[in-house]
Amino acid sequence: MMAVNCTLQILLLLFILLSPVAITAGATDTFSKGQNVTDGETLVSAGGTFTLGFFSPGASAKRYLGIWFSVSSDAVCWVANCEHPLDDTSGVLVVASDTGDFLLLGGSGEVAWSSNSPNTSSVEAQLQESGNLVLHDQRSKTILWQSFDHPSNTLLPGMKMGKNLWTGDEWYLTSWRSPDDPSPGGYRRVLEYTTRLPEVVLWQRDAKAYRTGPWNGRWFNGVPEASTYAHDFPLHVTASTSEVTYGYTARPGAPLTRVVVSDAGVVRRLVWDASTSTWKTFFQGPRDVCDAYGKCGAFGLCDASAASSAFCGCLQGFSPASPPAWYMRETSDGCRRNVPLNCSGNGTATDGFVLVRGVKLPDTQNASVDTSISTEECRARCSANCSCLAYASAEIREGGGGGSGCIIWTGDVVDLRYVDRGQDLYLRLAESELAMPKSSKFAIVTVLAPVASVIGIILVLLFVIICWRRKHKISHKRLNDCIPQSSAMTVPSVDLHTLKQATLNFSETHVIGQGGFGIVYKGQLPDGRTIAVKRLKQSALTKKGKCDFTREVEVMARLRHGNLVRLLAYCDEGEERILVYAYMPNKSLDLYIFGEPSLRATLSWRQRLDIINGIAQGVAYMHEGSGESVVHRDLKLQNVLLDDNWRAKVADFGTAKLFVAERADSSLTIVNSPGYASPESLRAEMTLKCDVYSFGVVLLEILSGQRNGEAQRLLSHAWGLWEQDRTMAVLDSAVNLPPLSRPDSHIGSELGRCIQIGLLCIQESPDDRPAMSDVAAMLTTKTSQIAQPNRPGIYNRTRFVTGQADLTRSTIIDLE
Repeated sequence: MMAVNCTLQILLLLFILLSPVAITAGATDTFSKGQNVTDGETLVSAGGTFTLGFFSPGASAKRYLGIWFSVSSDAVCWVANCEHPLDDTSGVLVVASDTGDFLLLGGSGEVAWSSNSPNTSSVEAQLQESGNLVLHDQRSKTILWQSFDHPSNTLLPGMKMGKNLWTGDEWYLTSWRSPDDPSPGGYRRVLEYTTRLPEVVLWQRDAKAYRTGPWNGRWFNGVPEASTYAHDFPLHVTASTSEVTYGYTARPGAPLTRVVVSDAGVVRRLVWDASTSTWKTFFQGPRDVCDAYGKCGAFGLCDASAASSAFCGCLQGFSPASPPAWYMRETSDGCRRNVPLNCSGNGTATDGFVLVRGVKLPDTQNASVDTSISTEECRARCSANCSCLAYASAEIREGGGGGSGCIIWTGDVVDLRYVDRGQDLYLRLAESELAMPKSSKFAIVTVLAPVASVIGIILVLLFVIICWRRKHKISHKRLNDCIPQSSAMTVPSVDLHTLKQATLNFSETHVIGQGGFGIVYKGQLPDGRTIAVKRLKQSALTKKGKCDFTREVEVMARLRHGNLVRLLAYCDEGEERILVYAYMPNKSLDLYIFGEPSLRATLSWRQRLDIINGIAQGVAYMHEGSGESVVHRDLKLQNVLLDDNWRAKVADFGTAKLFVAERADSSLTIVNSPGYASPESLRAEMTLKCDVYSFGVVLLEILSGQRNGEAQRLLSHAWGLWEQDRTMAVLDSAVNLPPLSRPDSHIGSELGRCIQIGLLCIQESPDDRPAMSDVAAMLTTKTSQIAQPNRPGIYNRTRFVTGQADLTRSTIIDLE
């Protein structure tokens, strides 16, 4: 046997030495029998995206055959001989003449790696533009073997994880042992499918380290970040009788991307930023302490923002199983039920369900799934099954609004955490543990009812007296000073204690923004809703500052529109002035328009158009659609927020005014943001057309990705290119455009029309600018005629000195 092996090695070595053709570096993406790739030579995919060759990882001197991104040689995405490195540069890759296999041979002819592919007489190797190395039949092009079926630590577009249910083949990612050693490490990323509801799990040897949460029809429930890049990298889950797989693709023009499991057990989605030649992290998991599997044990709930409670708490109706252990921050034992359930299965159950909002759904290992029923049917099924401890919808609907399908948990609820855009979980509790018990003992009600009635009346009277005194002694004068008597507050108030709890006593770790007058915190209400809490600084609580606060509440109470940020509540206690808004997870528009290229590329051409239209609709509603005319006075990119669907929301109404024509007011507050202020606003002449001017600047900034600034450079630049009919040169180079050759592509005409509208909005004379309602109509109607704009004026932006201005023609009346 030894003699036969030696003979085979000698024959293989002779084959290499006698081969007349070697692969020239970068010359081709294919080779076949009679050709080879030696150390120092490479195979390059047809489009140049991927390179195959020999490399040494990190500080290692060992040689490996691998595939990497051509723009980033250290981004190795597949390794052939990960467990059998070569000691020198004598390695060679060949296609065996007899078997048609890939063979990686060392200097002495030993086989370091083989593909073990099916035999064929006519075989060709190719490195595809997808990064897939394939062996296929030259005549039929049937793939006989491919590297995508043998993943390393990287998932590329077009690859898949999961299992072939017919053949038993399984695909998963395995971490490297270290940055210098690509042999299998301690982490595996696997697609789990135990309940017909796939989820991706990261294993550290035999223990779960991290899970994504189950697939909800759009993304994995615990990875809401996917919604921000799914446009460029659509996710795909297949669950059929033949296979259960997960993968993703890349749309044409999208940047390069890869998903990598590091040797430290961290999964990252990396996206190539060509402008800086670096990989940007779009997702990382585990992302925080709450992503550690089972951090809070059974029936525990992890909150990454709750450092004061060691991040772990028990669900309603549960208490720590071992309080001493919890005190020592050992929470893995979880929580136990306070009151036993009352369910006998004979229709006498008194148990109910409590809603746990916005969570990554628990581990589905002990769950059952039925996607064919509604959530209402799911509740009935769970209620009738004494083993059911919790239930949730299996899939979410586009745009929110509930879900469908049914997941039922019959064992411990494990690995539960709060997460942005999380789903609702319904937890089974004993009647006495519910927030509002269904019934009470009749006898107790009979005895206590008269007493309770008397006490209730007294408490109500006391409450009314206290509120009346506070309102009339403290607030009444302030409201009279700031708001016309005809106005009425329609936004509810909230107590300070609730907001302190929601923000961990206004913790610095919750700060998401701040300005000269206030700080904005991210908070979470007891029902799971995420909110933005705007707290005025004490230095801003002058008489004018308090009136600005009251004005913002009053203005927002009047406005209800899908493109205006919604004021949920306000707090006015002592010296605290706080506004509670709906939380906008994608923050402000300026981050994406003026940010680094990877952020600017986040917003596609169509998304930018939608945002422009949304801002126009929101401002037009303020001016004409709300029954009263409200002028924003500080419209700029920083004051446009983006919700989780990238919908524009005009925000920051502290400077907004109720507009009344033909009335003067000497107390006008001057607000001028450099680059956005109209020429007349610098003269303290405030009209609705000031917002139109600011909108024109905003529109041109969104299209170009450039700041206008005090020097007005963008306006003159856009005018020059429009006048030369070079409108495509205005567009931000980071915008990913669909193919211009498509029959339905109207990008050039759409862009030209938008720029023309923007130039009309920035006309020097307010009378030459269209009304915002006309602007909104022009943006949504492609056939209407648009007037020709005049050349924009160049304004001398000197500091404005407040003085008595002639405001007799039209002005803004403060709500003070």
